[in-house]
Amino acid sequence: MEQSQYSIKIYTRSANVLLYRYSQGLISIPYKRARLYGTTADDYFYQMLEDKDCDIAINIDEDAFVVNNAAVKALLDYVIANDIVCCGMNDGGVLPIRVGHPVVMNPFFNIINLKAIREKFNREEIEHFSFQEHKDDLLSKLPAELRNYHGEKTDDEHYEPYYSFFFWLALNFKIEFLPVEEHPDGYTTILCNQDNQPVLYHTWWSRAYGIDAFHTERIKNVIKEAYAAQSMSVPCLFFTKFGRWFEHKSQQLQEWWIWWIRLGFGNWIIRHAKKSPKHYFSAIKKHIK
Repeated sequence: MEQSQYSIKIYTRSANVLLYRYSQGLISIPYKRARLYGTTADDYFYQMLEDKDCDIAINIDEDAFVVNNAAVKALLDYVIANDIVCCGMNDGGVLPIRVGHPVVMNPFFNIINLKAIREKFNREEIEHFSFQEHKDDLLSKLPAELRNYHGEKTDDEHYEPYYSFFFWLALNFKIEFLPVEEHPDGYTTILCNQDNQPVLYHTWWSRAYGIDAFHTERIKNVIKEAYAAQSMSVPCLFFTKFGRWFEHKSQQLQEWWIWWIRLGFGNWIIRHAKKSPKHYFSAIKKHIK
């Protein structure tokens, strides 16, 4: 099948409006985009799965800066042509920056066939997934040189909230790990496609942007490099103190709302919000009496 036969969308889990705008400015492939914020490290995968208008998701972090859109498109064509349900970088064993489990894919960039996953999707099964029960099958998914890798966090099945999701994905579907290189700055990851063409630069430490001087400057340099790779000028983005405050507060509200839903109060709030003011005036009157 070809790209035109799928509904494709770009999803970005975001917490920083500046990084989001910089990274989005580098993406020119013509798909709808969705910015997700106020989500947990695993919940946003479930949000993607709930979007029935999307067959294939290109999941890309706001601190991942595309350097070659043609390479992204070529990877997307490759994934579709070879019935690959998910691709991405091993979370351990390939670069010093990550010491997690090599069967798991780090979610800074993935192409995910949501349509295929929905056919087998079982959230309860994912949440109770045990790596040890399926160890041999999962390790067989890895290149031979990674099967005996033992990193600092390899024994922790729940090192990151999204581990169970990717373990389950690897067991049930065809996946492919992408080649990566270390950037000269010693931190940034260069992700490549199936033909070893650089796709993007992932800087990590997005939460330190604007807070830590070293990482802020390093990330700014990578942004300049990514724009230069596409023969583009870095846009001049300016947000007032109020704009940044408003952005932060709107994210907080979403996070609080998710927290209330998890505590079981979300439906209670919605139910009462639908009632007319007259209902509440009547209730207050009865209480006064």
